[in-house]
Amino acid sequence: MADHVVPHFQNTSGHDSIAIGAREFMCIGANPPFDHPHVFLDMGDSDEVVCPYCSTLYKYDATLKPTESSPNDCIWTPEAA
Repeated sequence: MADHVVPHFQNTSGHDSIAIGAREFMCIGANPPFDHPHVFLDMGDSDEVVCPYCSTLYKYDATLKPTESSPNDCIWTPEAA
C-alpha cells in the first residue's frame, strides 16, 4: 500500500493554471496554515481538472515527473515532524 505516494500541490502564488505530471493528486489550496481541506483529485481520461475548493486549474503534462509542476513552486512536501 505504501508503494504509491500521492503528490500534493498548492497555489499560494495564485497562478491561473498549473501543469503537473500526475493525473491523481491532492490539492491543498495554499501553503499551511492557509490551506483548504486536502482533496484528492483524479483527472481520469481528461487532461485537466479544476479544484472544487480553490478553483485552481490543473493541467496534465506528460513531460513532467509526477512530483513536478510548472510553475515549479507549486509542489508541496510535508515537513518531517
